[in-house]
Amino acid sequence: MIQTKNLTFAYPNQPPIFEDFNWQVQAGEAWAVLGPSGCGKSTLLYLLAGLRTATGGEVIVGGEPLTKPRPHTGLILQDYGLLPWATVAENAGLGLRIRQFYGPDGRHAPTGPAVANAAGQVDDWLRHLGIDGVRDQYPGQISGGQRQRTAIARTLALDPDLLLMDEPFASLDAPTRQNLGALIRSLRQEHHLTTVIVTHAIQEAALLGERIMVLGQPPHFSPVVIENPAASADSYVNSAEYTTVCARLRDALAVNP
Repeated sequence: MIQTKNLTFAYPNQPPIFEDFNWQVQAGEAWAVLGPSGCGKSTLLYLLAGLRTATGGEVIVGGEPLTKPRPHTGLILQDYGLLPWATVAENAGLGLRIRQFYGPDGRHAPTGPAVANAAGQVDDWLRHLGIDGVRDQYPGQISGGQRQRTAIARTLALDPDLLLMDEPFASLDAPTRQNLGALIRSLRQEHHLTTVIVTHAIQEAALLGERIMVLGQPPHFSPVVIENPAASADSYVNSAEYTTVCARLRDALAVNP
């Protein structure tokens, strides 16, 4: 699904963040990218989304070199990206409305038949995510968890095969983070999504990543990966294995500060 081949990236007049960096993600895998602020984890996510361009090497997604944002890639940001003057339902349907301007051109929208019942698809996701009851309210009138669910609905309505998330739960309280984390795990399993979540929280990485890449301070030459195959289990957070993985992640961060 994802491959970086000798990836090099640097901002103008800055030293490289990634240098000859090679990494692979198989279809259906759940990855977390863990590291402190300024380590380059969000930059990596934007490279995978096609919002940044490599200065050397290449990023391959779905078997194709990535030169622009990809229609089948979904991106969820920390600040939700909701329009304050649009209702929950209007925000959730925004991506589908934009696609209708272009049609199935392969660049802005996938090739193949256009969505015949966009409104019905949005309604289905609002119900599935438990926010149908606030569909006519505005972002300023709902909770942070409901705003994040709206952003998730907008993304999943586009039927992505790759879901990228940049610190999506950072501003939420602990119970809401836990509930949304469980939701993301179940959605990944139901729809065979490949997921990459960026986070600075050890516990979040351990709960959402079956494979966890730890980034320290740049430049990054090769990935440091912690295997965490039991993360998808419902009772994982209460297991000894979860405690062990969290300890390994703390040690990895200490080695790669």
